[in-house]
Amino acid sequence: MPPLDESATLRLIGDLIDGTHLAIPDRLGSVFASAAERAGWEIVVLLIDYEQRELRPLPGDAQGVGSQSVDGTLAGRCFRQVEAVDIGHSDGYMWVPLIDGVERLGVLRLRLPGGAGLQDVAASRHVRWVAQLIAHLIASKTPYADYFHIARLTQQRSVPSELIWSALPPLTVACEGLVIAGGLEPTHAVAGDIFDYAIDDDVAHIAIADATGHDLRAALVGAMILATFRAGRRRLLEIDATVAEIDNVLLAYEAYTYATGVFGQLDLTNGVFRYVNAGHPAPLLLRDGKVVKPLDAGRRILLGWPDHRATIGVEHLEPGDWLVFHTDGVTEARDEHHTFFGLERLIDVVERCAAHHQNAAETLRGVMHAVLAHQSQVLQDDATVVVVQWMTARESELEAT
Repeated sequence: MPPLDESATLRLIGDLIDGTHLAIPDRLGSVFASAAERAGWEIVVLLIDYEQRELRPLPGDAQGVGSQSVDGTLAGRCFRQVEAVDIGHSDGYMWVPLIDGVERLGVLRLRLPGGAGLQDVAASRHVRWVAQLIAHLIASKTPYADYFHIARLTQQRSVPSELIWSALPPLTVACEGLVIAGGLEPTHAVAGDIFDYAIDDDVAHIAIADATGHDLRAALVGAMILATFRAGRRRLLEIDATVAEIDNVLLAYEAYTYATGVFGQLDLTNGVFRYVNAGHPAPLLLRDGKVVKPLDAGRRILLGWPDHRATIGVEHLEPGDWLVFHTDGVTEARDEHHTFFGLERLIDVVERCAAHHQNAAETLRGVMHAVLAHQSQVLQDDATVVVVQWMTARESELEAT
């Protein structure tokens, strides 16, 4: 077969950039399709739903492609493993990961001109360029409208949930030597749980919090905690001082406003993790694929109490270690017999994910789906998990291949 023409691929990239410059989000699908057609390509975009169970074509842009389950399909394998997959038919179609940075947005169903396939190194490189550009264009346009959010929703969100989701950072981030993935359930009705992170000057700042209640007030408290955490780290405060600021903000908001949380800093150069735990479930330390202990230091009472300074806990991580943060909605999820999901089940799921060499994002998905299955898909409390992988080289697994 003739090699893929690099100049044609460059024209396609230019057409994608020029065609989307002033396009509103609901026109992007047609822009992608038209630009691809001019280059002799075929492109269909499928986005992952917020529950991460199904890959769904853009509304009105399916081009004969139906939704694809994340489990049990080639499209799903492409999404889970972040690797391109040849469909295996003579028509030359393939599935390609759609990732912005390292955040998995979905997949592309794609066909190249001249029957070129993934075995062609140059073609594989061209596919990666185009897929990453499309993912970036979708991500950059998402804040401007509701089109992509609607495409990914499986049910309407509550007002508290919209407040929480609007405040969150991207669900997955990676840099050299570090991967962080976070997630919340139920995605349509989460209220008091929240998480955050930032990476600056070889230090990763990580937070998870759980406000009391399950209503708009709880969401407001969660948003205040997140904002105060961000303000503290941007003022270069120590962790204990930032937590004291959170106390002050909650006390000023309303009496008897409480929350739990873990707030930490991980030095990426040496693995030193410094943290404060305000009445929250202890993070788990995973080493060599096994949970070796909870991090029980740095404890203090709930957030929202006056004049309470905390002792900072210190843990020295080893290369390859994971940290798993969670809220009590994970371990306290109960089945129809009122049996808790429990810490042992959480540890079992995480260790099995590690044994199967899953990355942080896929580990998180596995934990969340296990918790939902335990409670028959209807959680009575918010459940949040954050997975941090340090010095594992796993960040390379989140690059589209």
